[in-house]
Amino acid sequence: MKFLDLAKVYVRSGGGGAGCVSFRREKFIEYGGPDGGDGGNGGDVWAEAVEGLNTLIDFRFQQHFFAKSGGHGMGAQRTGASGDDIVLRVPVGTEILEEDQETVIADLTAPGQRVLLAKGGNGGFGNLHFKSSTNRAPRHANPGQPGIERTLWLRLKLIADAGLLGLPNAGKSTFLAAVSNARPKIADYPFTTLHPNLGVVGVDGHEFVMADIPGLIEGASEGRGLGDQFLGHVERSRVLLHLVDGTAEDVAQDARIILTELAAYSPALAEKPRVTALNKIDALDPDSLAERKAALEAEIGGPVMLMSGVSREGVTDVLRALWSGIAPSRKPAEDEEDKPWQP
Repeated sequence: MKFLDLAKVYVRSGGGGAGCVSFRREKFIEYGGPDGGDGGNGGDVWAEAVEGLNTLIDFRFQQHFFAKSGGHGMGAQRTGASGDDIVLRVPVGTEILEEDQETVIADLTAPGQRVLLAKGGNGGFGNLHFKSSTNRAPRHANPGQPGIERTLWLRLKLIADAGLLGLPNAGKSTFLAAVSNARPKIADYPFTTLHPNLGVVGVDGHEFVMADIPGLIEGASEGRGLGDQFLGHVERSRVLLHLVDGTAEDVAQDARIILTELAAYSPALAEKPRVTALNKIDALDPDSLAERKAALEAEIGGPVMLMSGVSREGVTDVLRALWSGIAPSRKPAEDEEDKPWQP
């Protein structure tokens, strides 16, 4: 299944049905009077977050969503049928934006969450509604209100507890494959990963979701390489794992590139809790390892962990460091689960 995280849709709610002008005419009944019914309401357009979806690919094949219009009123005080609603089923984590792609209408972050995108038009009043003591035989009715037509954008931001960052070939996909059941494409050339991957990671009896996005290069914020279009998928992460290739010529420069691109994309993302790890240490001798670790710590101004996604050396320690940043957000839910059941 192809990954798609941005889609343009056109929605239109149903128009209301027109009211009816009718008079009761039955044999042997004098002065029947008006009996025109009201028109039915038009259908609404909703968006609902559902489980089991992780891409917007369905909206590549269908972009237009039109709700049904309400039925017209009829004689004998019969009201027209209301139009059926239409529901856009989207993955959890989908943002709905106006046509300008900047104004956020809703952010659906929980299964079952719904938002009204376009309300259907009200049905018009039939002539029975206008009967009064001074107007005993009204001969007019209201038309129904038209539906609302909108152009919207759907933007998916994956919901993951931890996000992977790094230059191309830093070993992000290898690390994700080593710690989860995810099977991302792994090869010895840049930009092997072309779309985000998710994996469920377990450590010390705890589980969390990790997202791997395509590698960033210098100038990604200006559109170079694959650009920074996938950074939105790690915006919701509690903690970031920054992998630096230990076999690179200048590890400090590599780290600086990623941090610069993060700051250019979003200062809030750059300030997120971050674990920095020097990867591929199985290919380094002790002297080179110590030298590059020191250079990287001087660049980021903090501690650097050592690991190898291939030999899995130091992987558990990195996962524990990530979990320590995720655990505070999980604590209330886990405490609730630990409480004994009470009637």
